[in-house]
Amino acid sequence: MQNLTDLEKRINSELTTKINNTEIKHNQIYIEIDKDVLVDVILFLKTNKDTKFRQLIDITVVDYPEKNQRFKIVYLFLSHEFNQRLILSYFINENEVINSITSIFPSANWMEREVFDMYGVSFKDHPDLRRILTDYGFKGHPLRKDFPLTGHTEVRYSEDKKKVISEPVKLEQNYRNFDYESPWEGTKYIKEQTDNNEKKN
Repeated sequence: MQNLTDLEKRINSELTTKINNTEIKHNQIYIEIDKDVLVDVILFLKTNKDTKFRQLIDITVVDYPEKNQRFKIVYLFLSHEFNQRLILSYFINENEVINSITSIFPSANWMEREVFDMYGVSFKDHPDLRRILTDYGFKGHPLRKDFPLTGHTEVRYSEDKKKVISEPVKLEQNYRNFDYESPWEGTKYIKEQTDNNEKKN
């Protein structure tokens, strides 16, 4: 099946009650579902002869801190056979646990761990749900929009203790002064020094 419109109709006819909305945008199909039907929908998309979305490209999350259902979970699929892409999404609350799809796509293992690490979203039946990008003792989830840009802790090498230490961030963003001038013109304080020196001479 090559036509996106036909493919959208086919998916809608087969998964009538399991799909909330479908749309074709940017030459891709966008599907919205509820989290409870995730496994059924993905199994259909992967195994049906008219879809064959057999590659999971990525799993990601969009954070909407102002909404009741804070996180939008997004799955990106590719059908090599039909050269088509599909984006599947659903919303969840902050502390909801969702189904892992590692039994359908083994490559989801690391992707789900990344989502867990960066956003704090937990996956049921995941074989090894641990942090994957941050350090073992890291607190918080860096890609949540309420996480401070400077983080809560900083890591540095201590000459006194002769080891790497972790300590609270002392930098206050409100009081930082940034110099946005072109490096070719020189910074303001160097210009002032140069002008003062020229006046003295």
